[in-house]
Order: sequence, then C-alpha cells, then structure tokens
Amino acid sequence: MSPPARPDASRAVWITRAEPGAAGTAARVAALGLEPLVLPLLETVDLPEAAGALGGEGPLAFTSANGVRAFARLSPRRSGPVYVVGPATAAAARSAGFADIRPGAGDVEALARRILADAPPGEVLHAAAREPAGDLAGRLLASGRPARRVAVYAARETRPTAAQLEEALAAPVVLAHSPRAGRILAGHLAPLASRPAVLGLSPACLAPLEGLDLSARAAPDRPLESDMLNLLASLR
Repeated sequence: MSPPARPDASRAVWITRAEPGAAGTAARVAALGLEPLVLPLLETVDLPEAAGALGGEGPLAFTSANGVRAFARLSPRRSGPVYVVGPATAAAARSAGFADIRPGAGDVEALARRILADAPPGEVLHAAAREPAGDLAGRLLASGRPARRVAVYAARETRPTAAQLEEALAAPVVLAHSPRAGRILAGHLAPLASRPAVLGLSPACLAPLEGLDLSARAAPDRPLESDMLNLLASLR
C-alpha cells in the first residue's frame, strides 16, 4: 500500500483562528483548491461565573460566534431581539435557537448604529469576550443608550509544539482572524528571514505586524471571512 500523499507545502494556508471556527474556515480554504493547515494560536474557554449576570428583558448583542456559543452554554434565555455583528454570528445564533436575529453590517460601529436606529426597549446586554475587539456597550452608552457588557468567554494562547510551529511557519499564506492572534503571530514571524503573506479579517488584525517585512499583507474592506477568502483566491 502506498503511503498517504503529503500536503503540498506550496499551497498551504495556515489558519490561526480558534476552534470550532477554524474547521469551517479550513473547509472553505480547501474548496479553493488550497491546503488548509489548522494550528490555532488561541483557544476559547467559557466563564461560568458570568451566568448570574445574564438575566434581563432587554435585547442581546453579540459581536462574535464564540460569544453566542458561550452565552448559549451559560444561559437558557433565547427570547427577545438578538443583534449580531455579521453573517457568521447570525448563523451561530440560529444554531443556538434564537429566532429574532437582527444583523449588522459587519463591524461594531455598524451594529451600534443598527441598535440605535431600532431603539428596542430595555438595556442592551453585550455578551462578549473578556478582551473584546470593540467596545459596543461603551459606544451605546456614549449615545445615551442603556447597555452593559458581560464577559462570557476568554481567549487564551495555545502552546503548539516546535514541530507544529515549524510546519505552520513554512506556509506561504497565513490567515489572522483577530488582533490578538495578529500579536501572537508577529512574535512567531519576527525571527524569520523569509516571511509569508498575511491576510487579516480587518486592518486591526494586521496592525501588530506593522514593521515586519512580509511577502504581502491585505485585509478586506468589510470584516467578513468571505471577503478575506476572496483576497486569498486572488493571490493564486
């Protein structure tokens, strides 16, 4: 029996995002005819102590699919309007059993404008990461809208082995889905003489890589993975 074919390193794309999202990204990368290499730089953990702070009658807001999944594990609440930042978060909300889902246009500012325009009654509860990428509750409060943020999950750095890192760092393209992943990635890339192309979900994801001589760097106009993968396809 012949040994299994080794992945083509020249077509490898290192996916740094946390699971379970990384698996979906890998499937979409493979559909482009590329070789996904999943090695998350972050992993998510629920914060059970948040469960007692998730009550209320007002609208919910989510700025990540991870926030939706963590909330759903910590609270049985599924009623009322649910504001979500984009299509991936909307899909997670549907899977979790929410019905009244109101999507924004892909970023925190657009989501804040949607909530302010709709003006639903009650205090907005933003279920988020311990270190969120944007301050939705602060933006709403500054506009006179009652809101609070509750951290329902935390992202912590993974500890890949030296062999895993060596393989990932040989990939010609890397995908960075968050500013924190970008910071960790910058630390791994800094010692290298030859560096890959890095595509970020947004310019903020690429900001920690400023000053590094990358083979290419780009982020889509909208922070949507579909748009980032369109950029990936254009590199071929």
